[in-house]
Amino acid sequence: MTTVTSTTPTPTATDTKSNASMDKLLSDKTMFLKLLTTQMQNQDPLNPMDTSQYTQQLVQFSQVEQSIQQTGALNDILAKMTGQDLVSASSLVGKTGAFDSEIAGFSDGAPASWSYAATGAPTEMVATVLDAKGNAVAAWPLDKASGTIQWDGKLADGGTAAEGLYMLSVKATDNSGGSVPVSVHANARIDEAMLDGKSVMLKGAAGATYPFGSLIGTMIKD
Repeated sequence: MTTVTSTTPTPTATDTKSNASMDKLLSDKTMFLKLLTTQMQNQDPLNPMDTSQYTQQLVQFSQVEQSIQQTGALNDILAKMTGQDLVSASSLVGKTGAFDSEIAGFSDGAPASWSYAATGAPTEMVATVLDAKGNAVAAWPLDKASGTIQWDGKLADGGTAAEGLYMLSVKATDNSGGSVPVSVHANARIDEAMLDGKSVMLKGAAGATYPFGSLIGTMIKD
């Protein structure tokens, strides 16, 4: 069943800045009109305002008006794009996505999953799972330069990890002991698409939530 959720919008720093800019433009427009009206009402009939000055002030007023209209149009475009993203995101519910993140969710019946790939020829690789506090809770050697890891929550002490978010770190070295770069991507079954403020988010197991823009591909449909 496709789940699409719209949460109560929470103003972001960008939203606040945009609103402040619009308020300033509207304030500038009101102040400009008051000054221009006052200036025209109190001008000396024997020495009226110079035509070129009046024209220049009208041009400035027009520029403020255009800025207000452009800001409104941009906000409308962004709102439409967000709505289109939410529709696109809802079609991904039920599929497994690969995300530009090292954090995956683990829950009972849903192992944490990652894909990794070394950019080079490593001779030794070790995968380490870290909890939310950055503590290593499990580790094991890898014998392939790339692949997929499914972690069932088994800890180094033989216990089982609590449900939550975990990060995978993969360290690789070459035959001279030099570090080999390794990319790690979280894999998650997409259970929900939601609108958080003005951002479209995809939610997976154990509350793992990813921005729609961090999705780098889909894998299989569960």
